[in-house]
Amino acid sequence: MSSFAPSNHSPTQSNKQSTKTAIPLNQSNLSQLSEQARIPQYDRNAVTNGIVHIGVGGFHRAHQALYLDEYIEHEQRGNDNQGSTWGICGVGLSNDKNKRDILQTQDCLYTLIERSPEQDTARIIGSITRYLMAPENPQAVIDVLAGEECKIVTLTITEGGYFVIEGTGEFDAQHPTIQHDLQHPDRPKGVYGFLTAALKQRRQNGLPPFTVLSCDNVQGNGRVLGKMLTAFAKLQNPDLGEWIERNVAFPNSMVDRITPATTPAEIQLVRDRFGIDDAWPVVAEPFNQWVIEDKFCAGRPNWEAVGIQMTDDVHPYELAKLRLLNAGHSLLGYLGSLLGYTYTSEAMNYEPIRRAIAGLMDEVTPTLSPLPGVDIKEYKQTLIERFANPKVSDRLSRLCLNSSDKLPKFIFGSLRDQLEQDGSIDYLSFTIALWFRCLKGTDEQGQPLTIEDSRADLLTERARVAGSNPQPLLDIEEVFGDLTQSPRFVRAVTEYRSEIDRLGTNVALLQFLEKSLKLSILEDK
Repeated sequence: MSSFAPSNHSPTQSNKQSTKTAIPLNQSNLSQLSEQARIPQYDRNAVTNGIVHIGVGGFHRAHQALYLDEYIEHEQRGNDNQGSTWGICGVGLSNDKNKRDILQTQDCLYTLIERSPEQDTARIIGSITRYLMAPENPQAVIDVLAGEECKIVTLTITEGGYFVIEGTGEFDAQHPTIQHDLQHPDRPKGVYGFLTAALKQRRQNGLPPFTVLSCDNVQGNGRVLGKMLTAFAKLQNPDLGEWIERNVAFPNSMVDRITPATTPAEIQLVRDRFGIDDAWPVVAEPFNQWVIEDKFCAGRPNWEAVGIQMTDDVHPYELAKLRLLNAGHSLLGYLGSLLGYTYTSEAMNYEPIRRAIAGLMDEVTPTLSPLPGVDIKEYKQTLIERFANPKVSDRLSRLCLNSSDKLPKFIFGSLRDQLEQDGSIDYLSFTIALWFRCLKGTDEQGQPLTIEDSRADLLTERARVAGSNPQPLLDIEEVFGDLTQSPRFVRAVTEYRSEIDRLGTNVALLQFLEKSLKLSILEDK
């Protein structure tokens, strides 16, 4: 199986409108839903939770929980339905009572809709068997993490959830959440507070530590997670911090599946098309990939049996994912938003946007490591097709969320590598200039653009003061670090930012593409 092959899951297919009354999704109704969707082919009552997942959202439910659903089915089929120890207990760090109530009402079941241009398929996922809302009962979360059943803790807490100071890569010990958890170890709010409290309890009880597996779009996510958690623990308890550093495993991983946020339209689609009354379904593309560094301290499932790629080196895969897919998504979000589009597939229908994304991918390709068995040219073309899938059309505004946390992971590494190699930085710099233009808060038609970012106040104020001059934004050291020490980079961003204001985004884009084409022809000669 190619490491970039789409998943071979086989849910129930449907392209017809259902005329049946929708059936509420819960455990007791599962047997009534077997015609509408593929249902769990295992005894959920025989599943215990060897995995605790922190950050249950759309992506986790479309990706890791699906793989575990398949694994539990595989495992029970091989042991005469004697059960599985690899179910999931979900944990939410936010005070989202609506999410909690939906999951509890539905017995933690939900519908996964895979959408391709040809068909829609439905599958009910049963691998999550329990859900805890951390603010409601922090000690209950600590106890689950500290329990003997827990072998692996997985995380999807977004790029900003790691409390890394951009530019230095050091731990942000002064963040209010971190300060709270250092001062109140028995009542944590953040992920490091919970993990440290649980590991302390396990150590006191003579239990080995669990593995902590990051599933976020952070380069070297396991390495970063280990560094940050150890730094936190040492501030709270130096001896415990050293024990964590010596004994806890933090594998790197790469995850890939386009999963838009669930909207009322998806809820209605599941009701109308499949006859399922599900208050929180999830929609995803058919493509699915998970590559994990095989480094665990408390055992793991035989994940290879369900198509997960275990490897000694995740780096080449995560580099390709972050610098091609995630960077491409950022450029798509900025360009599409400024030009007045709402959804990804709409923006991808505009050929200059397609060309710009393809150009960005080509520009960063020299910074990638070789991928065994993967044709990188073919992979890039597959990404363009995935972005354009009209059935999984994400909102462009979601691609622009938290850019000050995302761009250092998606764009800046390529920039540094290209600057060091004296390579092209045109598309990378143009992307940053477009982000700066978005921070003005309006598109080219004067319609408002919402800026959702952990640094929104700082960014919008700097953008207001800056006008067409990017320097006040580039001077935000916690975002750009030492990049501004490159005159070439500053000059490129300044030029493109000025042209966007002078010509408008669309004309600036067309001229940029024309200039890039001419340079490409000259280089070929």
